[in-house]
Amino acid sequence: MKVWGHIANCLKSSGACALVTVAETGGSTPREPGARMIVRADGGFFGTIGGGTLEFEVIRQAAKAASSKTAGFELQTVSLGPDLGQCCGGRAKIAIEVLVSKQLKTAERLALEESKPYPFVTHAIIDNGSVREREVADQVSESAFEIVDVNGKELLIEQFGETRRTLYLFGAGHVGKALVLALAPLPFSIVWIDSRAEQFPSAVPANVTKVCISDPAKALADAPDRAFVLAMTHSHGLDEEIMARALLAQRFEYSGVIGSKTKRARFLKRLKTRGLSDSVLSTLVCPVGVTTIKSKHPAAIAAGIVVDLIARDEACYQQAAASGRLAHK
Repeated sequence: MKVWGHIANCLKSSGACALVTVAETGGSTPREPGARMIVRADGGFFGTIGGGTLEFEVIRQAAKAASSKTAGFELQTVSLGPDLGQCCGGRAKIAIEVLVSKQLKTAERLALEESKPYPFVTHAIIDNGSVREREVADQVSESAFEIVDVNGKELLIEQFGETRRTLYLFGAGHVGKALVLALAPLPFSIVWIDSRAEQFPSAVPANVTKVCISDPAKALADAPDRAFVLAMTHSHGLDEEIMARALLAQRFEYSGVIGSKTKRARFLKRLKTRGLSDSVLSTLVCPVGVTTIKSKHPAAIAAGIVVDLIARDEACYQQAAASGRLAHK
């Protein structure tokens, strides 16, 4: 969710809104630290902190705070069981900040930062129950939300935006179209490639870039390291060429091609004659997606692929964090 874009729009239309942030969690909670909502004075909202009684009560409080049109900041701890009667048993610290029209320029400036395909960190001093001007910091942060003491002052450190995994998707057929729609709200930046311009829909989600090129496999030369590569073209020969280039490069986190176990066996045999080693070929993913889903409906196939891509993306991210090489995907 584009937090600051929504805030800017709310400030333009009504002059105030509340930014709700899950600041800290313990035990079982609906959402993780950094989950956010923007709440208007009329109770309308964007985003979610997990639904249920917690979200319902926070929306009520945030809408009331926004209706005052007075800038302010408060941090409250909620025990989901004793305070709200929820069965989760966890606890959460929730920050509610009211932003007003005089902060519109800041919101617009941060909205531009948020349009970039990687997260950014802001620093701001909390003074007399209000957050002063946010400034974009140079360094990254391990936490989505943190308040630290700096020379006796409270420094609010926040991370906004998200890191998106680049996916090079080859093929604008039925499954490709369904997959693009399924990935629209998820943290992927999709480069969608096909040689047939007429196959692309006229409108695509904001995280998609269409590329029409006569030799689609050549597009891999521009793909960043650690990208995901997925082939589902109209041609098995083209699928094979894309996989050959992707695997030979040995710089992508995922190389998958839609197909059956039979297709995988044939591809392995053909790719081996191209000189690819058994260790490299072992990384080829085919079939793709959650293979327990037997439906051949394009949307069902896409749903299974999305589940697998999310799991692989999270695993790569966790592995990078554990090895100390955490960086933009």
